Amino acid sequence: MKSEKIALAYDNSSFFNNFLYFCSMNIEPIAYFRSPLTSKFGIPRQSGIVTTLSGTIAFVPKYAKPEALRGLDAFDYLWLVWGFSEHVDAEKHPTVRPPLLGGNERVGVWASRSPFRPNNLGLSSVRIAKVDVSVPCIEVLGADLMDGTPIYDIKPYLAYVDSHPDARGGFTDSHQWQRLQVVVPDAFRTVLSAKDTKVLIETLSLDPRPHYQDDASRQYGMPFMGYDIRFHVVGDCLYVDDWVRL
Repeated sequence: MKSEKIALAYDNSSFFNNFLYFCSMNIEPIAYFRSPLTSKFGIPRQSGIVTTLSGTIAFVPKYAKPEALRGLDAFDYLWLVWGFSEHVDAEKHPTVRPPLLGGNERVGVWASRSPFRPNNLGLSSVRIAKVDVSVPCIEVLGADLMDGTPIYDIKPYLAYVDSHPDARGGFTDSHQWQRLQVVVPDAFRTVLSAKDTKVLIETLSLDPRPHYQDDASRQYGMPFMGYDIRFHVVGDCLYVDDWVRL
């Protein structure tokens, strides 16, 4: 009976309009993310997959308050609420095609982490590398955000309530990412530092190509650390062919 009353209430346009009015709000970025990945192509498809990928949460002047970071260095991880700024005007659908399923099988948008969402909001768990109160800013590891991504909120990760190791993971339980072997020319290892080269290799091993593309003759390009990294894939091996300064 209660559910019927709720349904009737939602059928009342006046009630629904009032409901939307009081529940809607305007949000503004508190910070922007700085990353060596300046394009959505190549961004890890989940946070924590590329554990060595470093980035910085740079606060906007209004929220650049050292006191707001007080106590944060006692935590290891953060939750970031951020915006899919590259997909704001994209058409939204009730079903999506997750890359993990090869880009061919559809699931409901709520059963995915697709960027094509009604409110364009993302959620990521990242590891704190350094809390710098002098700037202020937060250096983090393992983010799946491109450079310039707006961040709307930051919350500490709490293992005792946020971790559920025995939880089911839907289609991700039966489909795992198959990492590629990355072959980098010796000459390239003098272009980037050993640390940055390791990050690049780990990122490329996730196969940034759209999963419906498997053309060994096609060359792809991914911006990284000021370079256009060009590569092709044959079988389960990714070969870095060239690098051009952007």
